[in-house]
Amino acid sequence: MPDVAVQPGVAEVPVLEARDLGRTYDVSRPWLQRVLSGGQRRTLRAVDGVSFALPKGKTLALVGESGCGKTTVARMSVGLLPPSAGEIHFEGEPIAVARARPGLRQRMNMIFQDPYASLNPRWRVRDIIAEPMRAFGIASTAAERRARVDALLLQVGLSPKDGEKYPHAFSGGQRQRVSIARALASGPDFLVCDEPTSALDVSVQAQILNLMRGLQDRLGLTYLFISHNLAVVRHMADLLGVMYLGRIVESGPSEAIFADPRHPYTRMLMDAVPDLEAVGRARTPVGGEVPSPINPPPGCTFHPRCPLANDRCRVEKPGHTAAGDVLVACHAVEEGRDRPR
Repeated sequence: MPDVAVQPGVAEVPVLEARDLGRTYDVSRPWLQRVLSGGQRRTLRAVDGVSFALPKGKTLALVGESGCGKTTVARMSVGLLPPSAGEIHFEGEPIAVARARPGLRQRMNMIFQDPYASLNPRWRVRDIIAEPMRAFGIASTAAERRARVDALLLQVGLSPKDGEKYPHAFSGGQRQRVSIARALASGPDFLVCDEPTSALDVSVQAQILNLMRGLQDRLGLTYLFISHNLAVVRHMADLLGVMYLGRIVESGPSEAIFADPRHPYTRMLMDAVPDLEAVGRARTPVGGEVPSPINPPPGCTFHPRCPLANDRCRVEKPGHTAAGDVLVACHAVEEGRDRPR
């Protein structure tokens, strides 16, 4: 059974739907070197059979350690990367078709991780924000673009006078506000947020997250939110998908997973989050290293680090088991041995 981040039965067509999505990279040495040394072709599987459906106006967060495939899924979701397997649909249409239609293409955008690298240092902020308008022909005159830019700057908590400045004149949090304004300039319904607060101080993170929640409520935005910070995810997400080595191992409503995590990996991630109310509670630390995606372990890829692994886990890849509203890819959950007796 493929990974599914939302339970079946959603009445309306999802804004974004992935079906058995996969992405591989050829990481082999050059052909001549392989011939001379007798080496084989090597493939890195970054995403392996990921499926989800994201309803309108909701936030789906993908979490996991670095290298688990979150950003690859994000880039495929807006058509920046083609999938090697499976398919992804935007409002019922294949993403390649949606990207080819300007009317649909302008309705999706992306907020990048690093506000220092994602803004052109040679452009004034006003020109950076106006660029999507020029690209999609949204405002026909310079006066209309200027008025829209002023409104966007106010919307993200900046002043219209800030439009005359260059990016170097802003702090990290202010730059990310500029990035959000640029993402909103084309009037999108769907935004991919690739760790938008990871490069910011904690106090600034809260401001940006509250801004994003407020914009979602006012504009009816749909977010695919990428993060490794569970505290951020709990604040933002309606739906949660926990990724490990290219697969979603647990998925469902965010509050259900936070209240009762079932997969051993999800439990380890949550045990690593500081919690003053849990002083004295037994915790399972995140141990071991993430295996190489070039040569993943057989069976369940988490079994080398899993305290519940048995012989079946080492040879058989787990399917997804329904545990209430949550789907879990774990033999221990399927067999009922994940709970203490």
